[in-house]
Amino acid sequence: MSNVYEERVTMIAAGEMQEFVPFGRDHCRRHPNATNLQLRQLQPASELWSSDGDAGLVGSLREVTIHEKQKESWHLRKGCCDVGEELDFDEELYVTGNMVTWSRGSKNHASSVYKAFTVDGPVLQALWCDFCIPQEKTEAQEKREKCVCIVQKSSVNVHTIDGKDYIAPLPFQVADVWATAYGLMFERSNPVQEIPLSPLREPLPTMFSMLHPLDEIAPVVCKPGGGVTSATRVQYVADYTLKIVFSSTAPSIILTYDTVQCLHTVWALRKIKTEEQSTVLRNPGTSGTPQQIATSSSLTAHLRSVSKGESPIASPFQNFSSFPGQNRSGASPGTHSRSHSPSISSMAALSRSHSPSLGSSAFSGIQRFSLSTYTPSPKRGRNSHSLNSTLCDSLLVSETEPVIPELCLDHLWTESVFSMREKNSQATKVFITSDLCGQKFLCYLVESRHQLRCVKFEESSTLTQLIFGTITIIQAKDAAPLESIDTMVVLECSGNLVLYTGIIRVGKVFIAGHPAPSLSMSNPMPRPSTPMGSVSTPARPLSRHPGALDETLWPSPVPELSDSSKIPDSTYMDDCTFHQMGTYIHSLRDPVQNRVTLEMSNGNLVRIATPEITNSQLVKKCLQAIKYILPKEVAVQVLIKWYNTYNAPGGPNYHSEWNLFVTCLMNMMGYSTDRLAWTRNLDLEGSLSPVIAAKKARPSEVGSEEDWDYLLACDYHRNFESHLLAGALHLDPLKVLRPKDEIFPNLGLDSTTLLFSHIPTILFVLHLIYEELKLDNLMREGARSLVVLLHQLARDLKLDAYMDSYWRDYPLLVKNLKQSCKIDQAQMRLMNQPPFLTVEPPSIYHWLSSCLNGDVICPFPYLPGICERTKLVVQSFALYVLGDENALSREPSMYLSRISAGQRKQQVEEGDKRLSLSPCTHSTSLAAKLVISLTDLGFTLKDLESVPFGVALPIRNAIYHCREQPSSDWSEAACSLIGRQDLSKQAHEGKLHKTKSAIGRLLVSDGASGNETEEEEDGMNDMNQDLMSLIWNEDLRVQEVRRLLQSTHPVRVNVVQMPEVNDHEFIEEKENRLLQLCQRTMALPPGRGMFTLFSYHPVPTEPLPIPKLNLTGRAPPRNTTVDLNSGNIDVPPNMASWASFHNGVAAGLKIAPASQIDSAWIVYNRQKNTELTNEYAGLLMALGLNGHLSKLTTMSIHDYLSKGHEMTSIGLLLGISAAKLGTMDISVTRLLSIHIPALLPPTSTELDVPHNLQVAAVMGVGLVYQGTAHRHIAEVLLTEIGRPPGPEMENCTDRESYSLAAGLALGMVCLGHGSNLIGMSDLNVPDQLYQYMVGGHRRAQAGILREKHKSPSYQIKEGDTVNVDVTCPGATLALALLYLKTNNRSIADWLRAPDTQYLLDFVKPEFLLMRTLARGLIMWDEIKPNPAWINSNIPPIVRQNAADGQAPEGVDLQTMRQAHINIIAGACMAMGLRFAGSSNVAAFNCLYKYVKMFLESVSSPMAVLAGHHNLETCLSVVLLSLALVMAGTGNLKVLQLCRYMHKRTGGEMNYGFHMATHMALGLLFLGGGRYSMCTSNSAIAALLCALYPRFPAHSTDNRYHLQALRHLYVLAAEPRLLVPVDVDTNTPCYALIKVTYKASQWCEEMTVNLMAPCLLPELHLLKEIKVKGPKYWEIMMDLSKGAQSLQSILSKDGFLYIKLRAGHLSYTEDPKGFRSLLAQTFTHRNPEFLSIKPEAVSAFTSDPALLSFAEYFCKHSKKDGEKLVVLDLLSSILYECVTQEKPEMLPTYVAIDQAVRRLERKEMSETFELWQIKLVQQFYNSISLQNNLKNSSTGLLINPEFLLAMKSSLDSTLDQWLHASGDVLLHSYLSSQPVEESQIAMLACFLVYHSVPTRQQITAMGIEGTTSFSELLLKFGQRRLPVQALLRLAPVILGNPQAMLV
Repeated sequence: MSNVYEERVTMIAAGEMQEFVPFGRDHCRRHPNATNLQLRQLQPASELWSSDGDAGLVGSLREVTIHEKQKESWHLRKGCCDVGEELDFDEELYVTGNMVTWSRGSKNHASSVYKAFTVDGPVLQALWCDFCIPQEKTEAQEKREKCVCIVQKSSVNVHTIDGKDYIAPLPFQVADVWATAYGLMFERSNPVQEIPLSPLREPLPTMFSMLHPLDEIAPVVCKPGGGVTSATRVQYVADYTLKIVFSSTAPSIILTYDTVQCLHTVWALRKIKTEEQSTVLRNPGTSGTPQQIATSSSLTAHLRSVSKGESPIASPFQNFSSFPGQNRSGASPGTHSRSHSPSISSMAALSRSHSPSLGSSAFSGIQRFSLSTYTPSPKRGRNSHSLNSTLCDSLLVSETEPVIPELCLDHLWTESVFSMREKNSQATKVFITSDLCGQKFLCYLVESRHQLRCVKFEESSTLTQLIFGTITIIQAKDAAPLESIDTMVVLECSGNLVLYTGIIRVGKVFIAGHPAPSLSMSNPMPRPSTPMGSVSTPARPLSRHPGALDETLWPSPVPELSDSSKIPDSTYMDDCTFHQMGTYIHSLRDPVQNRVTLEMSNGNLVRIATPEITNSQLVKKCLQAIKYILPKEVAVQVLIKWYNTYNAPGGPNYHSEWNLFVTCLMNMMGYSTDRLAWTRNLDLEGSLSPVIAAKKARPSEVGSEEDWDYLLACDYHRNFESHLLAGALHLDPLKVLRPKDEIFPNLGLDSTTLLFSHIPTILFVLHLIYEELKLDNLMREGARSLVVLLHQLARDLKLDAYMDSYWRDYPLLVKNLKQSCKIDQAQMRLMNQPPFLTVEPPSIYHWLSSCLNGDVICPFPYLPGICERTKLVVQSFALYVLGDENALSREPSMYLSRISAGQRKQQVEEGDKRLSLSPCTHSTSLAAKLVISLTDLGFTLKDLESVPFGVALPIRNAIYHCREQPSSDWSEAACSLIGRQDLSKQAHEGKLHKTKSAIGRLLVSDGASGNETEEEEDGMNDMNQDLMSLIWNEDLRVQEVRRLLQSTHPVRVNVVQMPEVNDHEFIEEKENRLLQLCQRTMALPPGRGMFTLFSYHPVPTEPLPIPKLNLTGRAPPRNTTVDLNSGNIDVPPNMASWASFHNGVAAGLKIAPASQIDSAWIVYNRQKNTELTNEYAGLLMALGLNGHLSKLTTMSIHDYLSKGHEMTSIGLLLGISAAKLGTMDISVTRLLSIHIPALLPPTSTELDVPHNLQVAAVMGVGLVYQGTAHRHIAEVLLTEIGRPPGPEMENCTDRESYSLAAGLALGMVCLGHGSNLIGMSDLNVPDQLYQYMVGGHRRAQAGILREKHKSPSYQIKEGDTVNVDVTCPGATLALALLYLKTNNRSIADWLRAPDTQYLLDFVKPEFLLMRTLARGLIMWDEIKPNPAWINSNIPPIVRQNAADGQAPEGVDLQTMRQAHINIIAGACMAMGLRFAGSSNVAAFNCLYKYVKMFLESVSSPMAVLAGHHNLETCLSVVLLSLALVMAGTGNLKVLQLCRYMHKRTGGEMNYGFHMATHMALGLLFLGGGRYSMCTSNSAIAALLCALYPRFPAHSTDNRYHLQALRHLYVLAAEPRLLVPVDVDTNTPCYALIKVTYKASQWCEEMTVNLMAPCLLPELHLLKEIKVKGPKYWEIMMDLSKGAQSLQSILSKDGFLYIKLRAGHLSYTEDPKGFRSLLAQTFTHRNPEFLSIKPEAVSAFTSDPALLSFAEYFCKHSKKDGEKLVVLDLLSSILYECVTQEKPEMLPTYVAIDQAVRRLERKEMSETFELWQIKLVQQFYNSISLQNNLKNSSTGLLINPEFLLAMKSSLDSTLDQWLHASGDVLLHSYLSSQPVEESQIAMLACFLVYHSVPTRQQITAMGIEGTTSFSELLLKFGQRRLPVQALLRLAPVILGNPQAMLV
């Protein structure tokens, strides 16, 4: 520490001061809180904590009395924001009374309330805490939930930022709560007295943890270190003398204080291990007696009893003495019970908490001790109150399982027992700080001793443990850490604010406007005498730093009196007077980043900001390098010196920061900067720092002649002359006269300075920084500044190679630096010569150049964590140019050598793990590997723009190659990097929550348009009009569908009154007609539900609009209303009940599955104060079908079912079952079992369950157990198919629908399992089903079920045979589903239609339809889409007799005809299901033919034979099948058929047929064209339920099939619409996509072109999908790897982002492609077309930069002749960049062109651009590029012709110079003679461009005496010098051009 020479002099200027007022105070004053008002009335005015605003803010602050201060508290922290946002703001948590305010604000943004909470009782404490949410096993990373915890007397409220609220009751009185890395830690209040109540009683634990608000509060255990025996013992923390004083989350440690031993201890906090848990639970005590188990169980019983809401009878957990000074007195009157569900409100918890047992006498006896016993010491009062021991023993009665501890404390460190071990030394403030070199310190302030104790700690080498060092003591009154600048601010006892880094003093903080704290004392009253120990003498300075010099020995620029402790006693009185006139700093609080609040003695709060270490990027980089390479103690000294210099009061402005740094650094190296010419001149550039000014003589006021010469000679002037601008503005250089005293005598260096011995090291690391800056365009100025310093150091160290390299880079800048400082041999020996200092300076451009040439390369040195760009560029070149795929994966890379200082291993390696490029295995090409790796490093296009163009070219080339066909699974960042916004947007959407599709909002039409708003809501307003008009753009079919499906308008009742009909009869006639039409209106909702499927995202604050079902009519011509309720005709009761149900379902199905809906919203939709409605029942079912019903709470479900509303129960049961499809969810099973007698035990109470509800429940069981082949469920369902009628009056009506539901459910449970039914062979499922199908003797019931059916039915006598009429449909479809797609021929033959008249008479014709359908489903693969297959199902006898009218004798024509049509309908339905959603043309034609056939036969005379009703049924079935095939396509022919059917209202057209027609219409436009049907097993089962081919005869008919099941089609719908969206305009558009099918048994692999938006085929059939050019960039999705990405796109509205290529118009504007720009603009090559018209460019690109370029640089003006060439060149460059989609190359082209022109004018002052051109040329000549081009279809990034032209232009310019005068210069350079200065820049350009070796290298080659060119060729061959360069060098070297001739 001997080098601490100037810190005492300097002061550090703090930033601006601001008065600080906690934001919450002002906010809470406006809080509308009733209790606040009452308080105001009760308190006297002086006690009010906020004045009414008349006195203003200051007034209110002054009124705060000491008493009031305890009422408010606040703490600040650094704002936490989402990942990726770098914002610096403060968060404040303010507490007063029962309010907590969380606000945010920063310097730039006003504070605002983020969240505010008001709780019931007074808030004792509020704190932030992050809880871990337990994750599933799959997710490795724990999710953390940010919360605010509010501690009240008996509970903790936890509020998460997502809005979840928890209330956790506290089972004991809490003294303090701490946030830790794992959750909350509680300290139990010190009980009255823990006297041993019985000799065996153990003390109860004092520390508890809560890992999540819903977890139990568990005791904490500890592993104390120390003694031999106790080393491994784990025990509860039960010592109440141990108090927590600090907790930290990273690292996870806790600091405790022992009030008896008066020592602080550090513990590591971690999760407990399982073996430790078991140890503690087996043996909880400290001594091994078995009785201690009682303790843990008593604790458990107590905690549990509280959780259950009982009140503990005065347990020792209750606190009867308060913690003084923290205002937490009083025993808790009751405890909240834990509410385990966040949805139960806190009121529910409160209502159960006040338990009556608190009034017991035992309790009231103790009550009086709860008064606050104030003791001045923080140790608790130990008054002995005896407790009745029986009270505690009552806890031991119940033996419960113990509470398992979750956290464990490991002992890490205890402070040593030294002189400080006295009472009251508890730390009042603890924090962790780190010094400027990253060493961490734990600091704690013992206020009573005015000591800040700092302990250094670090992680052990294994990173598992913390190692603590020794204590350093700093005398301080207060202290606070400043995180962002790695320092802490200390308030000394004298009242000075001092900055420390670690334990090293930096300097005093000077606060402008604050009086110097000279006379202030820490004590407000003078002490009578000063103890001798604190008087400071020069021999014994007060500060405890060894060797620190005393402050008074140095003159200070800031006048101040000496330290107060040195003032003799007599001045104490003056001290008091001083206090009256000035204020002093009382304490520090709320440090955030570099800001801290000073609490003044008069109560004012002032916030100050301490300055940053540096603001300049360049200085920051240099400091990082110096810090990295120097030993820690030296580095800290350097940083402190710099910090003081930079931040002195009246500090520098931004520009002079670098000059200040150079001066400071060189002074530390031993230079005398004021005698070195260039450093002396630095001060001209910026304001002088007072630190340097103090050392200089006062300048004279008047100027002199020499000043001008001095100015001209100064470096600033030379820099200015060599600057690019000076050349561009053609400023003439001024001639400089040599100043007389130019050459100083040789300057020496002071070898005693701090950094003298480290000069070589510093030179090398700063050189590496210089190489790093050369890779950043934005830091080029910085490199210019740095090179001057480097050149000086290299000259003094006599490193010629370094000087030469700097001269070649900046010839004009460096040529004037002639002064050198002499370093003699003795001094040289003092210098550390680092091992990494190379003779040849490492040059990154050289390295890259040799890499491109394929030369041998040695590893490039770099500083990890500092030279990251160097590392990145080197690794990228190694990968892409050298083709080494492992370049990125090898850590100690062969391309990079890491410079290490040999000490900071650890932290560096961590940083390295993070930043090394990760190898990516799956991408194939090198380009793709490079792009992926760069993305992983966070490298973006913006970063690429700052890389010089020559270096960036290979990276750009890789990007250009990847752009054509990137892999479809690349991340968002990778797609942005290659410039494919379409893919990056897609990837971004993919990451979002399922609902937040960016265009989801954009595409939903903006409400209803003007004319619709007047209309009533018809339930179809939310459809996406734009999208539908894009799919069906030629006609108005969508409006037609809306017209057909709307049910809100009255229908038109058109009846003509005949003359003979009187008015009354006419009214009846009209009403009868209306009744007919209402059959149709009531059948519309199912179709509307299909049409609007999943098209709407509801607003969570509004109820769902349900359109009304209008059953009235209007009669023309007067438009009179016709109503059914007039009483003129009989209307069936409850006619509209099922129609309303369907209406509710249709409304609910609008809601998309991705909408954000919760239980509250579902309940909120129920109409208030009314009975449950049928509409709401339907809505519940719909919410189940779209998956939202699983969010409904159990409470609500119970509530709905208990109402006994049949429809609601049906909707709810089916909905929940659909939501839990195939999950075997046990709670849903219980719910359903209650409604199915067969699933209940035989002895259970008989419940009166309505029949329809039983049917729904049976179906629900099938859904929940779908595909599981569950044995018990299958067995029950099998018997239920044949359930006999009875007992007594039950199960007599509508038995068919129950049997059918049981059959379908059985089919679902065993879906497709066929003969593989494991463990069910004894059930003989197929045989039993066959018997149900064809009839026979009923089998005996199994034992349990026999009981149920003991008493026979009172209504139906069935006998002992199976009633086939009831069981056949269910059994047939069960067989179909059981053997679905198994192609099992033997089963299929059972289902073949009978082929004799006799057998046909035994089968009902409609059962033939079922059998044919079932047979088709089993023989799935045999279904062919042609009439031949349909006819193959018809037995010959039927085929012969049904066709013609005449029949032979004995043949029943009616039977034949009915069999014929039913078999055809069954086969058609099988075909419809087989090709559902495929829009297969053959299937369509075939089915269309049969629909036509049925339509004709309905009206033919033969219809009577078949029966009208049968024909209508078959017609409906075939129409539905046709719509199934064309689902979602909106086919016009099918639409016309449906419209025709819609108009038929008379005759046989009943409710069921209308329903079928409109379902067909809905299927056709499923989901507005976005959805189609799927043919998976589960979908087929759902479709069978929904399209069951027996339709209801009237609106209340559920006899054969429950109407609610018609909606199960939703389970078969899947989104398949692909919508291309133009990424630039964000609107849907057309695009050509190429779909490739996989090869299958039916067809070869084939490709079809579709115009999207279109419905895709089922994804499992596809191999790949590709967006085809030429208009759009190609996107390829390979589905063979997996269709997840495409599936997620389709499920999010199917938006596929695509990007229009340059020069093309979209398909809407230019369908044929004739208007594309390439076709028209540049066809003619006459002059007016050569120049690009800016409006022509605008069609190519929308990039404003390119449009501006065209506008300003490519427009011809008439006058300029010589500019034309340039304009033409720029025009053609622009044309090429835009048409070939490489606009990013425009700057490169222009830069190359400008550089070449500059060289031609001989104005090049630095060789930077030549290097870049050279790298570009070498890249295009490199072998790697040749190889890449062979395999690639994309062109070159830079036009080869352009490159050649530039190359020849460069060559000729340099050759002319060489022949003119350059050879003389070159010769003198090579022979080390002085070079003429005027041409020095051209010489440097020549040397760089031709890679001429340095003099030393040429000398080393030994070319002296070489006479022939061939010898030269050999010698230079080792240097790999290009022959072209050698040809130019040879004449100079050989001296005679003749030698060129060999």
